[in-house]
Amino acid sequence: MIPIPTKYFLTTGSSEGFMPLNAFDQALLNAGIGNTNLIKMSSIIPPDCQRLDSIHLPYGALVPVAYASRISQIPGEIISAAVACAFPMDKEKPGLIMEYSATGHKEEVEAIVIKMTEEGMRSRGEELKEIESVSISHQVEHTGAAFAAVVLWY
Repeated sequence: MIPIPTKYFLTTGSSEGFMPLNAFDQALLNAGIGNTNLIKMSSIIPPDCQRLDSIHLPYGALVPVAYASRISQIPGEIISAAVACAFPMDKEKPGLIMEYSATGHKEEVEAIVIKMTEEGMRSRGEELKEIESVSISHQVEHTGAAFAAVVLWY
């Protein structure tokens, strides 16, 4: 059985790269999770998860992550990525993560992802306690990437 995560942190990164995958890889390194194997997950934070500023992840670790990313090869374009976590009043219930990326500034993208978490909690019939969010923007020079994530750990 796979253990249930007990910790989480929010992170962002952006970068330029030779090709789109290089830009994405550099953004992961910039976010501090580039030397791990990301397992993209659907977006639930287990009850009683503890938020940390960051976590030292072992090289090659299989890391559950909910993320948004945007890659562009249009010079001058502004790309952004954001994630938000919504937590219910009932601490026995899980938190909800939403991810969003788009062209435009991070404030716009972050406002949208926050509204997405509010809607997600409403659809679950849960009273909202708090929302945590992070976002990042990147102005593309050649091939750029913006990345935002919620990383879960044990």
